[in-house]
Amino acid sequence: MPQNRYKAVLTGATGGIGQAIARQLAPQCEHLILLGRNEAKLASLQQELAATGAKIEVLAGDIGDTHTHQRLEALAKSTGGINLLINNAGTSQFKSFNEQSSDEIQGLLNTNLLAPMLLSKCLLDLLQKEAKAEIINIGSIFGYIGFPGFATYCSSKFGLRGFSQSLRRELSDTSVSVRYFAPRATKTPINSDTVMQMNAELKTESDTPEYVATELMKFLQTNAWEKKLGGKEAFFVFMNQLFPKLPDKAILGQLPIIKKYLKK
Repeated sequence: MPQNRYKAVLTGATGGIGQAIARQLAPQCEHLILLGRNEAKLASLQQELAATGAKIEVLAGDIGDTHTHQRLEALAKSTGGINLLINNAGTSQFKSFNEQSSDEIQGLLNTNLLAPMLLSKCLLDLLQKEAKAEIINIGSIFGYIGFPGFATYCSSKFGLRGFSQSLRRELSDTSVSVRYFAPRATKTPINSDTVMQMNAELKTESDTPEYVATELMKFLQTNAWEKKLGGKEAFFVFMNQLFPKLPDKAILGQLPIIKKYLKK
């Protein structure tokens, strides 16, 4: 797809990764719709990106609200359709599964899995009207590897990856491709100070939002259906799929450190 031709929707636009994506994506867009919860941050980002030459529209709303989806669909129609949907909005929680409330579990699954599914369904007719269109679901390396303290988060990202693969195959004879982009640990507010301290002790590498956005833009120029960030992480995913007992043993060795931070 040539530059300056994306007609895009980006969710979670006011988060760390979302803002970084918006800044790199806007120069390649005819128009860009930014969806987020914080109206003031959206307005500031809209003003900043106006200099790119793209027409920037913003919509403040809850990604899990059907009314928000309907408003977004109407806005996309009014701007001339869309050929790129980036489902980036998400949340995380580092907490023992036994201590998570039912509301916390449902809320995380609603935001990370159900909302992008329903939003994709809402916008699919518009996407299919384009000669070429894409849905990019922003997942996580934890969409391949179950990790202690993140049972619900991992489940949501496993589900999002499964949805991406299933829908990709279902739409393989249409103009719409569905792809999955999996960052590793990233230095954003979605990760608490406790998680960042644990990552440091576990020697888990973290990326900046700007690096993640750069890699996503590279991914957009390929035909690959998925991309994992981090060579070590990609190897661990490979081992987890073929020889899961080896990661089991490795994570068991990390468990005392993980549980120390779960108690904080």
